Amino acid sequence: MQAERLITSGGLQLQGPLLITPRVFGDDRGFFFESWNQQAFAAALEADGQPVPPFVQDNHSRSSRGVLRGLHYQLPTHPQGKLVRCVLGEIFDVAVDIRRGSATFGQWVGAHLSASNHQQLWVPAGFAHGFLTLSEQAEVLYKTTDFWSRDCERAIRWNDPQLAIGWPLEPLAGAQPQLSEKDAGAPLLAELAAADLFA
Repeated sequence: MQAERLITSGGLQLQGPLLITPRVFGDDRGFFFESWNQQAFAAALEADGQPVPPFVQDNHSRSSRGVLRGLHYQLPTHPQGKLVRCVLGEIFDVAVDIRRGSATFGQWVGAHLSASNHQQLWVPAGFAHGFLTLSEQAEVLYKTTDFWSRDCERAIRWNDPQLAIGWPLEPLAGAQPQLSEKDAGAPLLAELAAADLFA
């Protein structure tokens, strides 16, 4: 397993999110890889200076092309870290730094996760998370470090100009992303910051 930091929208190496690439063994029969190995994951986080959280839940979502989910996060007392992978199709997965006082606050990283590249994105607590479905259908599996909490859940608007996320909209052929009502009406980063709604 290889784990690497990603470069932010501002050109900085961001501590926290890690792009994880497993070792895949393939031949004409198919392939095999370890999609989860607690020892290898813990070693990657420790090498990056991060604490190793427990996972308490696995989630599975299916989305059609153009569906955008996010940008979601949870406040204390239930902040969530997520380990995200795409097992059918392709998504563009995004993590936004919302750690109060962070030198990279408001900057983002993104990665194409797909069934063919087998990569995973580690999104620690203190980051908002979202993804855009690029293929006709996509299925996403992700582990979480805490349970969902209605009272702690928050969202940031996907197209906040302050964030200026470079969503790859070309596969949508001019259509707008499909959003839930909650995500479409999500506040801007500055509004959430003014209300002190970050970890």
